[in-house]
Amino acid sequence: MFETLSDRLNGVFEKFSGQKTLNEENVQAGLREVRLALLEADVNFKVVKEFVARVGDKCLGQDVLKGVDPAQQVIKIVHDELVELLGGDTTELNISGSKPAVIMMVGLQGSGKTTSSAKLANLLRKQNKKPFLVPADVYRPAAIDQLHTLAKQLGIPAYQSTPDMNPVDIASAALAEAKEQEYDVVLIDTAGRLHIDEQLMEELATIKSNVSPQEILFVADAMTGQDAVTVAESFNDQLEISGVVLTKMDGDARGGAALSIKSVTGKSVKFVGMGEKLSEMEIFHPDRIAGRILGMGDVLTLVEKAQAEVSEKEAEEMALKMQKAEFDFEDFRTQMRRMKKIGSLDSILKMIPGMGALKNKLGDLNVPDSELNRVEAIINSMTNQERRNPQLINQSRKERIAKGCGLKLKDVNDLIKSFTQMRQMMKQMMGGGKGKKGKFPKLPGMGGLGGGEMPDMNALGGMGGMPGGLPGMGGLPGMGGFPGMGMDDSSGPSKKELQKKRDARKKEKKKKKQGRKKKK
Repeated sequence: MFETLSDRLNGVFEKFSGQKTLNEENVQAGLREVRLALLEADVNFKVVKEFVARVGDKCLGQDVLKGVDPAQQVIKIVHDELVELLGGDTTELNISGSKPAVIMMVGLQGSGKTTSSAKLANLLRKQNKKPFLVPADVYRPAAIDQLHTLAKQLGIPAYQSTPDMNPVDIASAALAEAKEQEYDVVLIDTAGRLHIDEQLMEELATIKSNVSPQEILFVADAMTGQDAVTVAESFNDQLEISGVVLTKMDGDARGGAALSIKSVTGKSVKFVGMGEKLSEMEIFHPDRIAGRILGMGDVLTLVEKAQAEVSEKEAEEMALKMQKAEFDFEDFRTQMRRMKKIGSLDSILKMIPGMGALKNKLGDLNVPDSELNRVEAIINSMTNQERRNPQLINQSRKERIAKGCGLKLKDVNDLIKSFTQMRQMMKQMMGGGKGKKGKFPKLPGMGGLGGGEMPDMNALGGMGGMPGGLPGMGGLPGMGGFPGMGMDDSSGPSKKELQKKRDARKKEKKKKKQGRKKKK
């Protein structure tokens, strides 16, 4: 999402970079492009009109700083206005006060209420809350079973409702049970309809009056664009919703709903669903989303994701292993699995400031899961001893590993060779010992960003194990490669060099042997 809008806006900023000053002519030309970009992103036309007017006033008003690059001025103004458009400050749940707090999940059928209820319960549990799920959708076939299944997967308690019960009675009885069991938060998954009708709204209004929820969250499918905004407005008029949850934000929707919903309804987006996994729900941060749209990255979200997967102690242990070149296949497999949880390499690069342009230069970095699985299959075919001591893997062991994972011997050889090179590279980059400073290889097209001291990757909560070990990064100098991923393996020694080394070793052995004979 937002990719097309981001590309269009960056194109506008590039045009301003050649200007010496901001004047009415170049500002209006740029604003026309911004207007088209927002309309193409399916943003409400009234919202676009107001947004463009505010940006224009600031660009030509006293807010412009003299002596500053015009392109940077425009980016700053657009960024600030985007943050306001997306809701301003991050809006948290209002679940303080009397326990248990009640959250009603409302919306149309198919918007993702049931899954979002489970995701939100999982998120609240990570915040040390005790959530209680309540399936109150008695109309959709298997809706109750679906929530019970999700609750079981997460290990979160759920109210034992049945399809023959009344939704209002379910909500009241569940609240009483939650008080008795001392749960912190009750999440009621209400019924949806294919369209808004009076019966649905009356039922929701009755539940609201009976349980007095602190939060009524409207769940909207981001893929429906402006329709989601219109439906949210209707629900808000009749129920007075407190916030919005946007699902399928990882899809190819144009982002119009996220950019319009606050201006139209007056209610902020509080959470976004970023994937199908029950862990993939994020708090909506307007400033971070604005940064992503403008290509500024989102390091804070990346840090939070990384910290969720690895502790500070584990990160320090991993960094120490890399310094001593003790990073083994067991560690590599762990890091690869963690990276899968954090997201694709493509999504990680987008979150790092300045790396969006590098992503385009390196081509498609979305390494298919099947390719990562091949690497993991080879590692899984090794014994525990082999994974922890890669130097033990001789020819016969390689043949056994290849048979065990169903791949060719060449694939196993390529992985071991690349891993050895990568481990040495890590040692150099991390300093290789106490008091030494590592050097980071220059990245193509990055100019002065490469070749300096190795940045502190441990600040990303364990990301330190990743430089050089990111599958698919074969295009970077010295990074090595992995089988089946189209990765460059030119960083290693050539065949001639290897042969020279072998010949030198043979001569050395021959000399020693002759020396021993003379002594005798």
